[in-house]
Amino acid sequence: MDLFARLVQFEGTRELLGLPFVQSALLASAVLGLVAGLLAPLIVARGMAFAVHGTSELAFTGGAAALLLGISVNLGAVFGAVAAALVFGLLGLRQRERDSVIGVVLAFGLGLGVLFLSLYEGRASNKFGLLTGSIVSVDSTNLVVLLGTAVLVLVTLAVCYRPLLFSSTDPEVAAARGVPVRMLAPVFAVLIGLTTALAVPVVGAILVLAVMVTPGAAAAQVTADPAKATVLSIFFAETALLGGIVLSLGPGLPISGYVATIMFGWYLVCRLVAAVRRSRRSGAARAGTPATADDRPVLTGRTR
Repeated sequence: MDLFARLVQFEGTRELLGLPFVQSALLASAVLGLVAGLLAPLIVARGMAFAVHGTSELAFTGGAAALLLGISVNLGAVFGAVAAALVFGLLGLRQRERDSVIGVVLAFGLGLGVLFLSLYEGRASNKFGLLTGSIVSVDSTNLVVLLGTAVLVLVTLAVCYRPLLFSSTDPEVAAARGVPVRMLAPVFAVLIGLTTALAVPVVGAILVLAVMVTPGAAAAQVTADPAKATVLSIFFAETALLGGIVLSLGPGLPISGYVATIMFGWYLVCRLVAAVRRSRRSGAARAGTPATADDRPVLTGRTR
């Protein structure tokens, strides 16, 4: 009970919500939830969860280098994440090569990041914030970088969403229909990189997967409709990020643990709904009744 009381407390939360840096963090989280929620179903469909993890580690490396050089951590994270995404997109186009390329680059980048943090002589909280996130890091200057990056990602998605969706669910048919699948691979990798760079200052490099993958994985359990999956993914991401900030204010703890817990809760709920639907499908099959569209499993990887 003492541990729970320490983790969940709301004393002073209302006053803290009125502070400018908290409001900036809430705005940054709302933008991140929108962008990550849009991308998460595509990431799940393309089987790129490991690529997200690798990109987040390289965003951490870029942020650590920025700390060492005394420049904006957000810009460093963007540079590191985009560089990683380009490497993953260009060198790992074939499925059999992708995981090995990611593993090699991830190990190299993580080693550099640890070295950069060891050389950094500033506040320890800055080092810790790169790993676990910190709402204090989202000031007005960083917010401009975050918003600009988010706009770039959203505009690119608006232009490329339909071919990206097609190439994510059935790349062979998409290529046969003239969709530039090979060109879209590095484009999508860069979108992942930019969004990962948005996430690192808020939730930290360790738990980027909670924001970039879990919403799409949860939505994939309950619907086969891409539009519904996207709406659900955005809802899960927004509630986890904004709820995580509100819950972390009272205890004064990093938001990453709260975000990951809320997101995992949504995933468990969706798994439960999927299990109930499978049971219903089995009963319907025995009775000769066809399943509805939402009762059919969604694509969670590339169609073979």
